[in-house]
Amino acid sequence: MAKRAVLATSGLALALSLAACQDGGFSGSGSTRHLQPIPQKTLALMSTKGMSASDPILIRAFKKESEMEVWKRGSDGRYALLKTFPICRWSGQLGPKRKEGDRQAPEGFYTITPGQMNPNSSYYLSFDTGYPNAFDRANNRTGNYLMVHGTCSSAGCFAMTDEAIAEIYAIARDAFAGGQRAFQFQSYPFRMTAQNLAKYRHDPNMPFWKNLKEGSDHFEALNEEPRVGVCGTRYVFGGQDVAAGACAPRVDPVVVAKRDKDEQEVADLVAKGTPAVRVVYQDGGQHPFFRGDAPSTTLFAEQQIRRPEMGIISRPDAIAAGPEEITVDAKGKPVLVAAAKPADGKAAEAKPAEAPDARRGAPRPTALAFAAPAATPAPIPSREAAQALDPAPKPAPVVVASAEDDPSAYRKLLGSLFGSTPAPTAPAALPPATPTPAAAEPSAPAAPKKVTARLHPPVTAAAKPADGVKPVEAKRPDAAPPAKAPDHKASDGRHPEAKPAEAPAKRAAAPGTHRVAGVSPSP
Repeated sequence: MAKRAVLATSGLALALSLAACQDGGFSGSGSTRHLQPIPQKTLALMSTKGMSASDPILIRAFKKESEMEVWKRGSDGRYALLKTFPICRWSGQLGPKRKEGDRQAPEGFYTITPGQMNPNSSYYLSFDTGYPNAFDRANNRTGNYLMVHGTCSSAGCFAMTDEAIAEIYAIARDAFAGGQRAFQFQSYPFRMTAQNLAKYRHDPNMPFWKNLKEGSDHFEALNEEPRVGVCGTRYVFGGQDVAAGACAPRVDPVVVAKRDKDEQEVADLVAKGTPAVRVVYQDGGQHPFFRGDAPSTTLFAEQQIRRPEMGIISRPDAIAAGPEEITVDAKGKPVLVAAAKPADGKAAEAKPAEAPDARRGAPRPTALAFAAPAATPAPIPSREAAQALDPAPKPAPVVVASAEDDPSAYRKLLGSLFGSTPAPTAPAALPPATPTPAAAEPSAPAAPKKVTARLHPPVTAAAKPADGVKPVEAKRPDAAPPAKAPDHKASDGRHPEAKPAEAPAKRAAAPGTHRVAGVSPSP
């Protein structure tokens, strides 16, 4: 049962949405909405323009601009604009209504009689546009009950606010009361200006819109209501000859001049590069006057400052999205001009990868690479500065050489011990030797049979002291005991590392072993 209730509710909502503008019924008798008088401000406006409440009217609607104009005929027989009302909601796209259920609001020339006025509308007040007319039927178009009504909700109609439809209804009612038998309702996709015609020149509806422009030109050039006829599947506009059924009516020279002028302006705009576009809506539009963030325009200054209550608005999400203009070609197909931009962007990004230096891993050039060379080379940083930049330098490798293989290597390492160039460390800085008899100190042989040196890693700070730093003093090891003292032991203070690594026999044969600590190789 619950499922059936949900389905029934969904079906009812769908039916109401499809029939939202098909206001064929009445809300009930006894309503007095249709008796509301014309507002005093509007009567005063009529007076300033030389109009009266009983003068005939003509109404024009423009979808894209979402505006509805009410015109009044003066005593001279010409029409003048009385007031412009903002359209609260219209549905569909720019273009005519073709079939029932397409949500399209009609475009064309329609006749409104007193019998089409609905004082008991379900949408406050309304009048039927008269769709389909003779032209629509000639073009096999279907649908009915397309209204201009209150309540800001549309499914093929022109929805006004309750306040606006009440005023329009009152103006039409008094015109009928003054003797007008019917008024003309002109519905356009947009104002028939040269700018709009140039922009939408490749729209598939343009042949139909140009046909509508013929009637618009007649009205705007002469300020007279055009007589409308249908010949085949086209409208014809003119004077008495159209009323007599002529399919090639005479066109007034003033109308011809306006038409030629507009065509020249369109050609100039196209020559200047005006793009051809199509405007696409999610589902119709609404005048900016009703948007909360849009200021009131001077066009509606004669109306109340506050925005009227709109009631339930149909598809507010579609209104929020707004229309989108799409560039089209001569056949009306979209032109994807933006598709080339991503390709250019990708190519630009790929350029660094294509460079040979980048493939080899070479660093990118900086601004310094293009600077002029310095007059003098940059100074070499001090040892302290180098250590600050690299606080943990890698230890230098320890080189072990053998006098048997290369005696000259020891001369380079041991310096003054072999009578060559003295070591960098000053002799005066050495501490006095341990007091021993001078005779006990053996003289260094000129060419010893074998000399084995075991060196600690070089101390860089002691090799070349920086300015203002006290040099590290090199300590001389204890003097070796005389060779003739066989009972001298290793407990004389020598470090165990100073013992030679050779066999005992070789140690006995060697005249003496020298250990040097804290001496760096000569530079």
